Amino acid sequence: MSLPVVAIVGRPNVGKSTIFNRLAGERIAIVEDLPGITRDRIYCRSEWNGKEFHLIDTGGLEFGEQDEILLHIRTQAELAIEEADVILFMTEGRTGLTGSDEEVANLLHRSNKPVVVAVNKVDDVKHMDSVYEFYQLGFEHVYGISSLHGLGTGDLLDAVVDLFPEKEDDEYEEDTIRVSLIGRPNVGKSSLVNAILGEERVIVSPVAGTTRDAIDTPFEVDGQNFVLIDTAGLRKRGKVYESIEKYSVLRALRAIERSDVCLIVIDGERGIAEQDKKIAGYAHEAGRAAIFVVNKWDAVEKDDKTLDRYRKEVKEEFQFMTYAPSVFVSAKTKQRVQKILPKVVEVAESHSMRIATPVLNQVIHDAMMMTPAPSDKGRRFRVNYATQVSVKPPTFVLFCNDPELAHFSYMRYLENQLRQAFTFEGTPMRLVLRKKKKD
Repeated sequence: MSLPVVAIVGRPNVGKSTIFNRLAGERIAIVEDLPGITRDRIYCRSEWNGKEFHLIDTGGLEFGEQDEILLHIRTQAELAIEEADVILFMTEGRTGLTGSDEEVANLLHRSNKPVVVAVNKVDDVKHMDSVYEFYQLGFEHVYGISSLHGLGTGDLLDAVVDLFPEKEDDEYEEDTIRVSLIGRPNVGKSSLVNAILGEERVIVSPVAGTTRDAIDTPFEVDGQNFVLIDTAGLRKRGKVYESIEKYSVLRALRAIERSDVCLIVIDGERGIAEQDKKIAGYAHEAGRAAIFVVNKWDAVEKDDKTLDRYRKEVKEEFQFMTYAPSVFVSAKTKQRVQKILPKVVEVAESHSMRIATPVLNQVIHDAMMMTPAPSDKGRRFRVNYATQVSVKPPTFVLFCNDPELAHFSYMRYLENQLRQAFTFEGTPMRLVLRKKKKD
């Protein structure tokens, strides 16, 4: 189930970016300080009262000539509205209601999407009366706020999350493995879908951006159910200013959330780019199993060492995902394409693997006996007890004497010992530290 989406819509200078940054700043924190895990500020993942959601900023509806008004409203606002579950319509109390606000309101009414109106820059009691003017726009939920100082944002967010849709029942059988293909434009994702399915189910075109939406294709192989989710290519920053590309990124992220396994497609001919690391980072952060699929391998000039060299390069470039295996294929010639699905099944099993508590504790105990944690001012990190609390990804809680004593490199050592003992190929792993309560 993908997270709800809240789109911030409004004319320029009403404080959209301020509220976006206020909500983003509380949530955008990269857990691992490693190269390649960075985040574009096109969207953010936020949370209010335990409910997580995606927030997108439409970047402002610029108004100039009449034609421009229509152009911008129809491209940016309509796309944002289409993607959103709830719309946060930003206006500005000091200026009061404008014709531009009414233009946007007309579009929002036609969308039939839930709308919450934020009347911003109401940071003084004398401006409170201006809030009532905005009820003329015809929306039920209208709140006076100051996005700069955070005043009124709690009530506003309460109203937003109350309008989220009910969680839908999963439309696929429980044993279905959901697989998304993610990657830059033109790396051959759609061609790979066709090669895996063995038929032309997806339109393939050399024009970047052909696949605008995520397309689900259910199928079965040897009694195993799969769903392939093909996504629009993720473009590098600087090109994402095009409205349609901005929402393509969001769609890809939503596809990642719906997946069990992400096939991170890389162009073998062009090599690994910085954007490939960013895309892989999205899958890693979402806790999805992953396989690197190096496509167009038929076009690479090779000798007997090329494959090993490239495999090593993938490990080095994606240091934060050394757990993910690589498959080298050609969608065009179908070379090695048959290796993808068996590997998908393997990593999906790792992703949902449960370890019995006694066995888990034995491995942790042996690892700590073999290499004790370094001491810090006479105190040494010690795990008293470990238990697995969830799967997809496998998540373990380690009850310890003091989480502060756990060094990042030692936690990596413990993770590697667990991987060695139980394989866990292709899946990220979460180790959560909790201080042991004193009896």
